Amino acid sequence: MKNPKELPLSKMLGIDFPIIVAPMFLVSNKEMIVEAIKSGVTGAIPALNYRTTDELRDAIRFIKKEAGGPFGINLIVNKSNFLYKEQLKVCCEEKVDFILTSLGSPKETIIEAHKNGVKVFCDVVNKEFALKVEKLGADAVIAVNKEAGGHAGPISYKELIPQLKEECSVPVISAGGVGNGHELKKMIDLGADGVSMGSVFIASEEAGVSQEYKQACVDYGENDIVMTTKLSGTPCTVINTDYVKKVGTKQNALERFLNKNKRLKKWMKAFTFFKGMKSLQKAAFSSTYKTVWCAGPSIQHVNEILPMAKIIEKLKKEYEEN
Repeated sequence: MKNPKELPLSKMLGIDFPIIVAPMFLVSNKEMIVEAIKSGVTGAIPALNYRTTDELRDAIRFIKKEAGGPFGINLIVNKSNFLYKEQLKVCCEEKVDFILTSLGSPKETIIEAHKNGVKVFCDVVNKEFALKVEKLGADAVIAVNKEAGGHAGPISYKELIPQLKEECSVPVISAGGVGNGHELKKMIDLGADGVSMGSVFIASEEAGVSQEYKQACVDYGENDIVMTTKLSGTPCTVINTDYVKKVGTKQNALERFLNKNKRLKKWMKAFTFFKGMKSLQKAAFSSTYKTVWCAGPSIQHVNEILPMAKIIEKLKKEYEEN
């Protein structure tokens, strides 16, 4: 069995165990990251979980004060994120340990981050994009596979991880397909240099979402996860609640047309993203029949709501049992 402390992700960040608690929109918060760091792993928060850059800056400073270990911020780097440049500036000024980029070109992020000693890990879904971001200077790639929660990729981890390990010279961190320590070890044995996992932490005591959302992660399983394009325009996994069944998972004809129109595409994507995120926000923090809960297939392994420390302890124990 590979020593978790000797794996590339652990060595790169100086952590005990090669896990990134994945950035989850609305779910991730500073308390979760503090507990993750104290448990010997790391984590990231989406910058968009904060309404203003001042709130983002305050959260970064809080984590540094309370835990003092490595953590990151996730940036959406395409045109739908109107706060991107301000968020990038805060991350660089506050010198977070790493920035995790999603949904766009990371070129500017890599240039600015590296000027300030900040590492950049880039979401990729295939070897072409992985090689492109490596050429731009990415410090690691996050291999978002078909089994991931949220914005999943098109390729299974069984194919994607070996491909990227063969083609890339930077660490390959797998995202998707890990819900317990046994699956984590399989991913490492396949060649992954670390893992990014999120859905199993939704049902943590520290998560600020509603009890209904947490309990849904206990009650539902992998067969209850469906893909929808109605939230952000990009395929995203959600729990197939009665409300999701009612409204469907595909954009209507008008939405699809506007998304393809060259002049209107940018604004339509931004509107779809805004509307979808508002829908998620309402469901995440309150009890409502309009339940749109984002989660991945790994909720299959969630059996109870636990503190972050207990979840991570359980993952470590299962990893060592193999």
